[in-house]
Amino acid sequence: MEGLEFIGLDPDRTHHNQMYRPTRRALRFLGGALVPACAIMTIDDIRLLYKYDRWANNRLLQAACRLSAEEFTRDLSGSFSSVRDTFVHIIGGEWIWLTYWKELPTNSALLTDLRTRRDLLFNPESFPNVAAVQLKWAEVENEQTEFVGGLTDELLERMLPFRATQVRLMHLMQHLANHSTYHRGQVALMMRQLSAEPVATDFHVFVAECSSDAASVQ
Repeated sequence: MEGLEFIGLDPDRTHHNQMYRPTRRALRFLGGALVPACAIMTIDDIRLLYKYDRWANNRLLQAACRLSAEEFTRDLSGSFSSVRDTFVHIIGGEWIWLTYWKELPTNSALLTDLRTRRDLLFNPESFPNVAAVQLKWAEVENEQTEFVGGLTDELLERMLPFRATQVRLMHLMQHLANHSTYHRGQVALMMRQLSAEPVATDFHVFVAECSSDAASVQ
């Protein structure tokens, strides 16, 4: 098995009872500790991931333009009641994490203030149609692009306070991208409930589109 070293049998396992441990090649020192290499993302990985995230948000927002204002705001009894509310949650999440990474609140009062700002800026009632959401997302997208463009591999390894522990910036950035993907899936389901056809936002579709664009330039 690639990256694993066979070390014996485990009598307590009824199935696939071989025991393995990661080889040194599959591990990497990070912050003085050995961690699985697969848990590490480079700056190139992060930039690709966030390019995908922006592509997927824009692609799904464009598809939502086919909805009427009533359909866009209709209560469908989801985690967030409407397509509009779910989009606003996605973009609000992108904004608050980005602002957290840039401002790094150092106490609970500052963190509370950050959440209050998020709730004021991303009140769903302030976004009556898709165009209003797209306008706000364009602002966040520009800030995010600038932030990601200024990162380095060293900065990705920076430890940031999160709840009662410390988490690497790279892992918080992975979390945010995953969060947005999760809720885009909810938007796709809601659009089907509205008899609208959502568009594919799979990562492989993004990669294929990027490859096609690159080939057309050459």
